[in-house]
Amino acid sequence: MNNTPATQLLRNSLDTFLAKDMKGWSELCAEDVVAEFPFAPEGSQSRFEGRTALYAYLKDYPGFIDVKSIPTLKVYSTDDPNVAIAEWSASGVVIGNGNPYEMSYATFVTFRDGLIINYREYWNPQAFMKALSGGSFAAE
Repeated sequence: MNNTPATQLLRNSLDTFLAKDMKGWSELCAEDVVAEFPFAPEGSQSRFEGRTALYAYLKDYPGFIDVKSIPTLKVYSTDDPNVAIAEWSASGVVIGNGNPYEMSYATFVTFRDGLIINYREYWNPQAFMKALSGGSFAAE
């Protein structure tokens, strides 16, 4: 049993993301994790089931976008001790074209025994596609 508050677990996951440790980040997830990106750009997968599928999606992310900092971060606890919400932003550079990458997120995370079981993240797909200048992250 993990007694770390969900808010701290969420902060830890963002620290791991900022460190560009996608393998480490995926290991913060349960084997049966479900990750949802409801605002994913058209033609992009918006739901991933299982740690392996989520890692396959995320593993190359640092090769596309160099996130240098998380300038804003507000983490909220909820009535459910296993759920935390974060409003945060990422600042960095798109590696392929040198464009600035500035994105705001709203992330809802549910934990079980200290591991992420549901990760749902909202962000602006138009800003994402503009930063990539029509490129597609995680294109098949």
